[in-house]
Amino acid sequence: MGAVQTANPPSFESVWAVLDRVGERLDRVGERLDRVGERLDKVGERLDRVGKNQEETDRIVKEVAESQKETDRIVKEVAEIQKENAERHKEFEQEMRESKEEFDERLGSYINLFGDFTEYMMAPKLREKFKDFGLFFPKTSRNVRVKDENNNTILETDAMLENGDKAMMAEIKTKLTVERVNKHIERLEKMRKHADSHGDSGLKSRRTFLGAVAGVVVDDEAREYALSQGFYLIEPEGEDLIITPPNGKPKEW
Repeated sequence: MGAVQTANPPSFESVWAVLDRVGERLDRVGERLDRVGERLDKVGERLDRVGKNQEETDRIVKEVAESQKETDRIVKEVAEIQKENAERHKEFEQEMRESKEEFDERLGSYINLFGDFTEYMMAPKLREKFKDFGLFFPKTSRNVRVKDENNNTILETDAMLENGDKAMMAEIKTKLTVERVNKHIERLEKMRKHADSHGDSGLKSRRTFLGAVAGVVVDDEAREYALSQGFYLIEPEGEDLIITPPNGKPKEW
Protein backbone atom coordinates (compact mmCIF):
# COMPACT_ATOMS: atom_id res chain seq x y z
CA MET A 1 0.00 0.00 0.00
CA GLY A 2 1.12 3.48 -0.66
CA ALA A 3 1.85 5.97 2.06
CA VAL A 4 -1.13 7.97 3.61
CA GLN A 5 -0.86 11.73 3.28
CA THR A 6 -2.29 13.86 6.11
CA ALA A 7 -3.73 17.39 5.51
CA ASN A 8 -2.05 20.30 7.08
CA PRO A 9 -4.05 21.87 9.96
CA PRO A 10 -5.65 25.31 9.19
CA SER A 11 -3.65 28.23 10.24
CA PHE A 12 -4.79 30.64 12.98
CA GLU A 13 -5.17 33.39 10.48
CA SER A 14 -7.56 31.41 8.28
CA VAL A 15 -9.70 30.42 11.25
CA TRP A 16 -9.84 33.97 12.48
CA ALA A 17 -10.86 35.20 9.03
CA VAL A 18 -13.71 32.71 8.92
CA LEU A 19 -14.86 33.74 12.39
CA ASP A 20 -14.61 37.35 11.41
CA ARG A 21 -16.84 36.78 8.38
CA VAL A 22 -19.31 34.86 10.52
CA GLY A 23 -19.36 37.76 13.01
CA GLU A 24 -20.06 40.22 10.21
CA ARG A 25 -22.93 38.08 9.02
CA LEU A 26 -24.27 37.84 12.54
CA ASP A 27 -24.05 41.62 12.85
CA ARG A 28 -26.00 42.05 9.62
CA VAL A 29 -28.57 39.52 10.87
CA GLY A 30 -28.77 41.50 14.13
CA GLU A 31 -29.34 44.71 12.20
CA ARG A 32 -32.05 43.02 10.19
CA LEU A 33 -33.59 41.72 13.38
CA ASP A 34 -33.46 45.25 14.81
CA ARG A 35 -35.24 46.55 11.74
CA VAL A 36 -37.79 43.75 12.05
CA GLY A 37 -38.21 44.70 15.71
CA GLU A 38 -38.74 48.32 14.73
CA ARG A 39 -41.32 47.25 12.19
CA LEU A 40 -42.99 45.08 14.79
CA ASP A 41 -43.02 48.06 17.16
CA LYS A 42 -44.69 50.17 14.46
CA VAL A 43 -47.14 47.37 13.79
CA GLY A 44 -47.85 47.27 17.51
CA GLU A 45 -48.41 51.03 17.55
CA ARG A 46 -50.74 50.73 14.57
CA LEU A 47 -52.57 47.90 16.31
CA ASP A 48 -52.90 50.13 19.40
CA ARG A 49 -54.30 52.91 17.23
CA VAL A 50 -56.65 50.48 15.52
CA GLY A 51 -57.78 49.33 18.91
CA LYS A 52 -58.40 52.92 19.99
CA ASN A 53 -60.12 53.66 16.66
CA GLN A 54 -62.30 50.64 17.18
CA GLU A 55 -63.23 51.95 20.61
CA GLU A 56 -64.03 55.35 19.02
CA THR A 57 -65.98 53.59 16.30
CA ASP A 58 -67.90 51.60 18.87
CA ARG A 59 -68.60 54.83 20.82
CA ILE A 60 -69.83 56.60 17.68
CA VAL A 61 -71.99 53.63 16.75
CA LYS A 62 -73.43 53.69 20.25
CA GLU A 63 -74.11 57.44 20.00
CA VAL A 64 -75.74 56.99 16.60
CA ALA A 65 -77.93 54.26 18.04
CA GLU A 66 -78.89 56.52 20.96
CA SER A 67 -79.55 59.42 18.54
CA GLN A 68 -81.75 57.19 16.43
CA LYS A 69 -83.58 56.13 19.55
CA GLU A 70 -84.05 59.80 20.53
CA THR A 71 -85.19 60.60 16.98
CA ASP A 72 -87.74 57.80 17.15
CA ARG A 73 -88.96 59.19 20.47
CA ILE A 74 -89.26 62.71 19.01
CA VAL A 75 -91.09 61.38 15.95
CA LYS A 76 -93.48 59.60 18.26
CA GLU A 77 -94.01 62.78 20.29
CA VAL A 78 -94.58 64.79 17.09
CA ALA A 79 -97.16 62.24 15.97
CA GLU A 80 -98.90 62.53 19.34
CA ILE A 81 -98.80 66.34 19.13
CA GLN A 82 -100.24 66.24 15.62
CA LYS A 83 -102.98 63.95 16.81
CA GLU A 84 -103.67 66.26 19.75
CA ASN A 85 -103.67 69.32 17.44
CA ALA A 86 -106.10 67.58 15.11
CA GLU A 87 -108.41 66.92 18.05
CA ARG A 88 -108.07 70.53 19.23
CA HIS A 89 -108.71 71.79 15.71
CA LYS A 90 -111.84 69.68 15.60
CA GLU A 91 -112.91 71.12 18.96
CA PHE A 92 -112.06 74.63 17.71
CA GLU A 93 -114.18 74.13 14.59
CA GLN A 94 -117.04 72.95 16.78
CA GLU A 95 -116.65 76.00 19.02
CA MET A 96 -116.52 78.24 15.95
CA ARG A 97 -119.71 76.67 14.63
CA GLU A 98 -121.37 77.21 17.97
CA SER A 99 -120.03 80.77 18.14
CA LYS A 100 -121.23 81.44 14.59
CA GLU A 101 -124.66 80.08 15.47
CA GLU A 102 -124.73 82.34 18.51
CA PHE A 103 -123.52 85.29 16.42
CA ASP A 104 -126.08 84.55 13.72
CA GLU A 105 -128.77 84.38 16.37
CA ARG A 106 -127.72 87.75 17.81
CA LEU A 107 -127.35 89.21 14.34
CA GLY A 108 -130.79 87.91 13.51
CA SER A 109 -132.10 89.67 16.59
CA TYR A 110 -130.51 92.91 15.43
CA ILE A 111 -131.87 92.42 11.92
CA ASN A 112 -135.29 91.78 13.36
CA LEU A 113 -134.86 94.90 15.45
CA PHE A 114 -134.12 96.83 12.29
CA GLY A 115 -137.12 95.21 10.66
CA ASP A 116 -139.21 96.41 13.56
CA PHE A 117 -137.44 99.71 13.29
CA THR A 118 -138.40 100.17 9.65
CA GLU A 119 -141.99 98.97 10.18
CA TYR A 120 -142.97 100.27 13.60
CA MET A 121 -140.25 102.49 14.97
CA MET A 122 -139.28 104.48 11.87
CA ALA A 123 -142.06 107.02 12.09
CA PRO A 124 -142.30 107.58 15.86
CA LYS A 125 -138.66 106.97 16.80
CA LEU A 126 -136.90 108.83 14.00
CA ARG A 127 -139.35 111.68 13.91
CA GLU A 128 -138.80 112.22 17.63
CA LYS A 129 -135.04 111.78 17.48
CA PHE A 130 -134.55 114.08 14.50
CA LYS A 131 -136.40 116.79 16.41
CA ASP A 132 -133.29 116.98 18.59
CA PHE A 133 -131.47 118.28 15.50
CA GLY A 134 -134.18 120.76 14.57
CA LEU A 135 -135.62 118.52 11.85
CA PHE A 136 -139.37 117.86 11.72
CA PHE A 137 -140.71 115.18 9.39
CA PRO A 138 -144.46 114.58 9.55
CA LYS A 139 -144.38 112.06 6.72
CA THR A 140 -142.42 108.80 6.47
CA SER A 141 -142.35 106.22 3.67
CA ARG A 142 -140.69 102.82 3.35
CA ASN A 143 -139.03 101.23 0.31
CA VAL A 144 -139.34 104.28 -1.88
CA ARG A 145 -138.79 103.40 -5.55
CA VAL A 146 -138.12 105.70 -8.46
CA LYS A 147 -138.22 104.37 -11.99
CA ASP A 148 -137.83 106.88 -14.80
CA GLU A 149 -137.00 105.03 -18.00
CA ASN A 150 -137.09 108.21 -20.06
CA ASN A 151 -134.20 109.66 -18.06
CA ASN A 152 -132.63 106.26 -17.34
CA THR A 153 -133.08 106.75 -13.60
CA ILE A 154 -133.83 103.78 -11.36
CA LEU A 155 -133.29 103.90 -7.61
CA GLU A 156 -134.68 102.62 -4.35
CA THR A 157 -134.13 103.75 -0.78
CA ASP A 158 -135.18 101.98 2.39
CA ALA A 159 -136.93 104.91 4.01
CA MET A 160 -137.71 108.56 3.38
CA LEU A 161 -138.80 111.17 5.91
CA GLU A 162 -140.34 114.28 4.40
CA ASN A 163 -141.65 117.75 5.03
CA GLY A 164 -142.36 120.63 2.68
CA ASP A 165 -138.75 121.81 2.51
CA LYS A 166 -136.58 118.76 3.13
CA ALA A 167 -136.51 115.02 2.62
CA MET A 168 -134.27 112.61 4.53
CA MET A 169 -133.29 109.51 2.55
CA ALA A 170 -132.17 106.67 4.86
CA GLU A 171 -130.38 103.53 3.75
CA ILE A 172 -130.37 100.61 6.20
CA LYS A 173 -127.77 97.83 6.03
CA THR A 174 -126.83 94.91 8.25
CA LYS A 175 -123.17 95.90 7.83
CA LEU A 176 -122.32 99.43 6.80
CA THR A 177 -119.22 99.84 4.64
CA VAL A 178 -117.48 102.71 2.84
CA GLU A 179 -118.67 101.24 -0.46
CA ARG A 180 -122.29 101.32 0.70
CA VAL A 181 -121.91 104.91 1.85
CA ASN A 182 -120.67 105.78 -1.65
CA LYS A 183 -123.65 103.94 -3.15
CA HIS A 184 -125.98 106.11 -1.07
CA ILE A 185 -124.20 109.24 -2.30
CA GLU A 186 -124.89 108.09 -5.88
CA ARG A 187 -128.51 107.37 -4.90
CA LEU A 188 -128.99 110.91 -3.57
CA GLU A 189 -127.39 112.41 -6.67
CA LYS A 190 -129.83 110.45 -8.83
CA MET A 191 -132.73 111.55 -6.65
CA ARG A 192 -131.64 115.18 -6.95
CA LYS A 193 -131.46 114.87 -10.72
CA HIS A 194 -134.83 113.13 -10.89
CA ALA A 195 -136.49 115.71 -8.63
CA ASP A 196 -135.12 118.57 -10.73
CA SER A 197 -136.32 117.01 -13.98
CA HIS A 198 -139.83 116.50 -12.53
CA GLY A 199 -140.29 119.79 -10.70
CA ASP A 200 -139.97 117.89 -7.40
CA SER A 201 -143.42 116.35 -7.78
CA GLY A 202 -145.17 119.69 -8.34
CA LEU A 203 -143.89 121.43 -5.21
CA LYS A 204 -143.77 125.21 -5.39
CA SER A 205 -140.21 125.46 -4.00
CA ARG A 206 -137.14 123.32 -4.61
CA ARG A 207 -136.69 121.15 -1.54
CA THR A 208 -133.35 119.75 -0.43
CA PHE A 209 -132.39 116.14 0.28
CA LEU A 210 -130.47 114.98 3.32
CA GLY A 211 -128.83 111.61 3.79
CA ALA A 212 -128.79 109.06 6.62
CA VAL A 213 -127.19 105.61 6.80
CA ALA A 214 -127.94 102.89 9.33
CA GLY A 215 -126.10 99.68 10.18
CA VAL A 216 -126.19 96.88 12.71
CA VAL A 217 -122.43 96.47 12.30
CA VAL A 218 -120.46 99.66 11.64
CA ASP A 219 -116.66 99.67 11.73
CA ASP A 220 -114.62 102.77 12.55
CA GLU A 221 -113.67 103.45 8.93
CA ALA A 222 -117.27 103.37 7.68
CA ARG A 223 -118.45 105.45 10.65
CA GLU A 224 -115.89 108.20 10.14
CA TYR A 225 -116.40 108.20 6.39
CA ALA A 226 -120.20 108.45 6.62
CA LEU A 227 -119.99 111.34 9.09
CA SER A 228 -117.34 113.09 7.00
CA GLN A 229 -119.64 112.89 3.95
CA GLY A 230 -122.39 114.81 5.76
CA PHE A 231 -124.58 111.81 6.65
CA TYR A 232 -126.51 111.19 9.84
CA LEU A 233 -125.50 107.81 11.28
CA ILE A 234 -128.19 105.58 12.82
CA GLU A 235 -127.16 102.64 15.02
CA PRO A 236 -128.96 100.25 17.39
CA GLU A 237 -128.39 100.79 21.10
CA GLY A 238 -129.99 97.98 23.09
CA GLU A 239 -133.64 98.11 22.11
CA ASP A 240 -133.40 101.76 21.12
CA LEU A 241 -131.71 103.73 18.35
CA ILE A 242 -129.03 106.39 18.48
CA ILE A 243 -128.40 109.04 15.84
CA THR A 244 -124.98 110.65 15.42
CA PRO A 245 -124.96 113.94 13.47
CA PRO A 246 -122.44 114.43 10.66
CA ASN A 247 -119.13 116.17 11.11
CA GLY A 248 -119.81 119.83 10.48
CA LYS A 249 -122.85 120.89 8.50
CA PRO A 250 -125.10 118.15 7.07
CA LYS A 251 -124.69 117.83 3.33
CA GLU A 252 -127.64 118.82 1.19
CA TRP A 253 -128.40 117.60 -2.30
